[in-house]
Amino acid sequence: MSRRASVPNRLFSGGLFFLALPLSAPRLVSGQPHPLDALERKVRTALDSIEGNVAVAFRPLGAPSKALLINGHALFHAASTMKTPVMIELYRQARDGRFDLGDSIRVKNDFQSIVDGRSYALTPEDDSYEALYDHLGEKRPIRTLMRKMITASSNLATNLLVEKVGARNVTRTMRRYGADGIQVRRGVEDIAAYNQGLNNQTSAHDLMVIFERIARGNAVSKQASQDMLEILKEQEYNDMIPARLPDSVAVAHKTGWITGLQHDAGIVFVPGGPTYVVVLLSQNLDDEDAGGAVFAQVSRMMFDAMVRAP
Repeated sequence: MSRRASVPNRLFSGGLFFLALPLSAPRLVSGQPHPLDALERKVRTALDSIEGNVAVAFRPLGAPSKALLINGHALFHAASTMKTPVMIELYRQARDGRFDLGDSIRVKNDFQSIVDGRSYALTPEDDSYEALYDHLGEKRPIRTLMRKMITASSNLATNLLVEKVGARNVTRTMRRYGADGIQVRRGVEDIAAYNQGLNNQTSAHDLMVIFERIARGNAVSKQASQDMLEILKEQEYNDMIPARLPDSVAVAHKTGWITGLQHDAGIVFVPGGPTYVVVLLSQNLDDEDAGGAVFAQVSRMMFDAMVRAP
């Protein structure tokens, strides 16, 4: 959704996706001591200041047996983090010859609810990329729409592309990739589905899994993974993972936000140093800006730990 889109608060109470999970002690997977062990305590202390539910996943690519998980398998409303799985599915279907990413599709603002097939439209003012609405009725390349879905978090582009590839196909690909908690059921602003609790969902662990695949060149193909990295590096919203990192550090990431919720997930490339995946999820936030600021602080802690690790 858009940076400031308003969603009814009942979205964040009760139901499968919104368990009031306590902040469990961080768990560093793998039994041997590691120089990053001290990171656990620092991250937990920072997260304790957030009024809301949080989840964290962190994995250095150079130490695949090590993963810091905090509520890593808890299910959260995916918000716009679901757009990365949609991008992966676009590349998969293009590879399989279903279409070419250079093909064009007509821009429209008329979609069908997954509940009853009823027509609904998006509100331009609640979309972070309003410019696309100026081109209704015109054709735009799939590649262009995909880029805007990621970099500008365009909801209209997302719905067009979800309709193109099929939400169920996105979920099936996530299952094949080992991301069992990621569920893409629908596009954006399907209120009838939302009212029935039929929302897209994710977990910190599963976002870590798919971003690690992209980072290692194992998402669809090596070339597709490289293309996705370049798109993710052009992310326009940089208030969390990259916010307190040096300008020389590249971050390929995708954010998500709706009322009471802030997410960021991606890959951090330290020049001449390590690469790592980090996922930061939150919901039921009393103060979204404060939550985002803590996530930026946690991201910096992870960076410092990686730079100092032998």
